[in-house]
Amino acid sequence: MSVPSLDRGQWSGKLGFILAAAGSAIGLGNIWRFPYTAGENGGGAFVLIYLVFVALIGVPVLLAELAIGRKTQRNPVGAFKALVPASWWPLVGGLGVLTGFGILAFYSVVAGWTLGYLFMAVTGALHEATTADVSGTIFTGLVADPLWAIVLSGLFLVLTIVIVRGGVSGGIERATKILMPLLFLILLALAVRATTLPGAVEGIAYLFKPDFSRIDAGVVMAALGQALFSLSLGMGAMITYGSYLPERENMPFAGVSVAIFDTLIAVLAGLIIFPALFAAGGDPSGGPGLVFIVLPTIFNALPGGTVVAIAFYALLAIAALTSTISLLEVVVSYFVDERGWSREKAAWLIGGLCFVLAVPSALSQGAVAALSGGDEGLIAWDFLTLNNNVWGNYSLSIGAILICIFVGWKWGLPNAIASLEASGDRLPAAGAWGVLVKYVCPVVILILLIFIVATGTYF
Repeated sequence: MSVPSLDRGQWSGKLGFILAAAGSAIGLGNIWRFPYTAGENGGGAFVLIYLVFVALIGVPVLLAELAIGRKTQRNPVGAFKALVPASWWPLVGGLGVLTGFGILAFYSVVAGWTLGYLFMAVTGALHEATTADVSGTIFTGLVADPLWAIVLSGLFLVLTIVIVRGGVSGGIERATKILMPLLFLILLALAVRATTLPGAVEGIAYLFKPDFSRIDAGVVMAALGQALFSLSLGMGAMITYGSYLPERENMPFAGVSVAIFDTLIAVLAGLIIFPALFAAGGDPSGGPGLVFIVLPTIFNALPGGTVVAIAFYALLAIAALTSTISLLEVVVSYFVDERGWSREKAAWLIGGLCFVLAVPSALSQGAVAALSGGDEGLIAWDFLTLNNNVWGNYSLSIGAILICIFVGWKWGLPNAIASLEASGDRLPAAGAWGVLVKYVCPVVILILLIFIVATGTYF
């Protein structure tokens, strides 16, 4: 077993871990994907099922990853090497590292769009988005412009690299202690503004009043996918972040706090978007274009809409940044721990390579026909969508299943529980947690994976 690198670092305490780990989980999936997925799947019924899956699937898998990280104080590859040396299990950690890198390469492109929209909101360029057609033209113009697409993605990666190179406590923790409270305050202010608009009550009812007639297999799988993927599970991010938490800290409390914080942010995002949509007579089932095409027209119809638009897209950018930080940290921690690289070297080299691989995704939204998918492209999906499907659906699902199997059947539940309780704080309902991790979670996630493959539905 390798000796921990002096460049690893450690969280200063429980608060730093909770904010950083919650930042990892909170991203565009909460503020962009959750509202439009809820809108496409009937609102309240989807939200209810989503909350159940967070509690029964998301939290158990999250705690399983944290147990591995705390016990080994290693990156995903090193963690499996430490627990089961001379076995194939470190390949599971390697899959996690590769997944984090693959997701960052396309996620940084979408994250760059948030900077573009923030810039347009500040300069007043979004004032022209008075109709859905005009708004769609603005969006297409941004993502199909090769220079803008590449520059915005590169800028976002530079911001991420600068924070990660600063270390665990001096970079990531310091940044998230500023970014996370700011994100929450902006969310809260926007939610208050949206819920006090005339007609907002209908939007609140849509979000929280379940229509059980809308529930079918697709709604259930969409809720499961949102619960699993929004918590950054299956790629070793929580193994990595858990490895930086001092043994004296209450891990079960910290882990559950992360899940609660992540879920709260998603619900608050819904409280911003749906009341605003209903107040302006918008369609809640607007799909992926809800944030970038539908909302600009809504903001322009609201009193003080410019300020609301600036705050909202600043919120999106902050949420995206806290996620890209964790994605890069998963890969950097591997090279620091296992290869002996300095954090500075790892952050810049890995970030630079990620930028090179982000370029095809950036150019796939209309700038280069061969990368754009469809009849004119070389592939069925555009390059960004292809990467999302490979890394964000297949790879994350497989990783989460294998982590459950490892904790439940290979390493063993007693060892995992001992790791979670190392501070002397008990894991509530430890027996139920063990049953969920060993039997329920892997089976349910496998069903989700089969559904994705069989139906071609991606999340």
